Amino acid sequence: MQPNRSVIVLLILFVTTFSCIAQEKKVAPTSQDLYHEIASMDSTLFDAFNTQNMAKFRPMFTDDLEWFQDNDGLVPNKTVFENFGNTFKKEFKLTRKLVKGSLEVHPLKGYGAIEIGVHQFRHIENGKEEVGTFKFLMIWQKKDGKWKISRVISYDH
Repeated sequence: MQPNRSVIVLLILFVTTFSCIAQEKKVAPTSQDLYHEIASMDSTLFDAFNTQNMAKFRPMFTDDLEWFQDNDGLVPNKTVFENFGNTFKKEFKLTRKLVKGSLEVHPLKGYGAIEIGVHQFRHIENGKEEVGTFKFLMIWQKKDGKWKISRVISYDH
């Protein structure tokens, strides 16, 4: 016995409708204010990085920072800033630029925001410009009206 064509059509319609409802977003959309606030914080953070200003750079992270990197796993907090300090002392100047159009910002209820994007790091080595393009995710915590990064995931190296 073959199923009735209208039963098959109704079944497909039901499955399609249910799938669409199940995929509906349940979180508030990102406001333009939040997007611009995090974009501004990103710019401030990497202005400090690009000018090798550790006094401005370090306070932009929480004391309990967790930094994950695909090649190194969880990098201890102390090591993160030792590495940045060593990088800032190198002969070549490493700079970071956010890839235009890659920035995503998502609210994180009761905590802050998630920043996702792609950035490029550049420096001159042996007379040749070296460029690396990588993906990142940062968790920004807003506490007492101040934004700080509490978690970093750096990947696609």
